Amino acid sequence: MALKGTNQEYGRPYNRRIVLETIRLHGPVARGDIAKRVGLTVQTVSTIIRELELQGFILGAREEPKGRGYPATSLIINPEGGFAIGVHVTPIGLEAALINLAGEVIARRKRELAHLAPDTAFREIGKLVAALRKLKPQGRMLGIGLAMPGPFDVESMSFVGPTTLEGWKGVKVRERLAKVAGLPAFVEVDLAAAALGERLYGIGRSLREFYYLYFGVGLGGCMVHDGAPLRGAHNNAGEIGHLPLVPGGEPCPCGNRGCLERYLSLEALERRARKIGRAGWVKEAAPLFRSAIVTIENLFDPETIVIGGLAQDHLLAELLEAAAPLPHSVAERTGRAAPRVTLSASGPDAVLRGAAALAVSGVLSPRFGVLFAGEDERGARDPMMSSRTEAA
Repeated sequence: MALKGTNQEYGRPYNRRIVLETIRLHGPVARGDIAKRVGLTVQTVSTIIRELELQGFILGAREEPKGRGYPATSLIINPEGGFAIGVHVTPIGLEAALINLAGEVIARRKRELAHLAPDTAFREIGKLVAALRKLKPQGRMLGIGLAMPGPFDVESMSFVGPTTLEGWKGVKVRERLAKVAGLPAFVEVDLAAAALGERLYGIGRSLREFYYLYFGVGLGGCMVHDGAPLRGAHNNAGEIGHLPLVPGGEPCPCGNRGCLERYLSLEALERRARKIGRAGWVKEAAPLFRSAIVTIENLFDPETIVIGGLAQDHLLAELLEAAAPLPHSVAERTGRAAPRVTLSASGPDAVLRGAAALAVSGVLSPRFGVLFAGEDERGARDPMMSSRTEAA
């Protein structure tokens, strides 16, 4: 998706974010190349770059001279220019991490708490946030993002069953998160947050069309199209775990029978392994995994399917090996640049990094910048331009 700025003065907050996003995606990059990419004059870009450097968002560096003259300064994101907190709430506990602008995990904290009630969850989140913020007392804290199981606002499926957060129906998650954290708050389904994390910091950086298969307590997935996660009309796309692939199969809490995640998820592994052992579960789940792969490929035609989530890499590798050979599909063609299925490079970190990226992308996104158009005239204050010490 092309990022284009506006040469109208009221669009400066928007342009700041366009330039910053371009540096994040394409850095190291010279200011002249930035101007070409975003459609702004070099003078306008230079002014914005000075602002971003003053605020500590970006760094400039020169390469070693290779001939006459000096090479142009290349610009990169300053990892220490800002921080965000990512939180992942699951049916078996919660985890939080402090993450910098480069997507690096600075520190993490975890609480294993089964059947997590909302009051307990937000009380613990508040403690974790306080502990993480102390690690960077002078750092600019951009916001907090929370990833949680979906779908949202579906009567028969939301907060129903062992793969969801039972008892959370009607909870105003974003409002409570903002209150306990004291930061701009953003909330997303875990599968989409993981896909965003993979897109920004993992294998997805070099891909424009991939499907992220999220293997957690439940099972979900998200198609990343042209670099952006597809969320559907009501932000609930991706509930592949509720495809009824086994006719007359086990009853699912959603009300259907034979749903995929009843057989292919960490919850299914824990439940079935008690009866048939881990190796037995892998053998039992492999045919359904094959069906899921070919279904995804024929529906979305991705460059590759990236599989990750809470499951350990060795478990996913065993499952993928047991599923070989994969069935025929539209993905079975010569000249492929990537394998049909790829293990995530981020592992479990994809969710936390994606949750934090919700906050980074939210506050620093061009759309958010529109809110501060005409800031000088209206007295509006762009949080992007506040000092790091003040923001902390």
